[in-house]
Amino acid sequence: MRTVAWAPFSIARPFAVVTSGTALLQLLLVRYDDLKRRLTRRLGSAELAGDALQDTFIRLERSPQIGPVRNPQAYLARMALNIAANHRVAEARRLTVSETEALLDIVDDAPDPARAAEAKSDIDALKRALAELPPRRRDIFMAAWVEEISHAEIAERYDVTVRTIQIELKHALEHCSLRLGRSTPKKFATRPRRLSSD
Repeated sequence: MRTVAWAPFSIARPFAVVTSGTALLQLLLVRYDDLKRRLTRRLGSAELAGDALQDTFIRLERSPQIGPVRNPQAYLARMALNIAANHRVAEARRLTVSETEALLDIVDDAPDPARAAEAKSDIDALKRALAELPPRRRDIFMAAWVEEISHAEIAERYDVTVRTIQIELKHALEHCSLRLGRSTPKKFATRPRRLSSD
């Protein structure tokens, strides 16, 4: 098969083989009005047809070598139709005005600056309170509530009873609650969230 580079005078030869994006760009410019009319009829929107042809131009500009094309005008029309279809899919994914307004009305659960500052202050106070604990009590507290190690494992680590661990945790919680200005819960949960060692 013979490869023929497209030139403006070969428009009458619809089945000339084109291998250059530049040649397709030239054809797009020469046949723009005709392509836009055909696309407008097919898509039902002159604006969408114009946008599709503009994107077709940009894609061809970025791809100087495209491979052999037997029917350049049909190739351009198909390329523009595919781009228009992609535009429609993207447009369908966009939110409507009412959907956007509904999203704007959603309550923001993020803390405001005052609550964030208060939380940071509480964290700093908790760090100071933990630093005041005897080392073993602090380590037991961290193991139970931060590392979520079971009371049995902690008791084994310190070679004490589970009851001793529970008492140490109760004293640690009372101390921290006092330093934070909070009351200790009446029913102190003596176990971390994870009870077993698994």
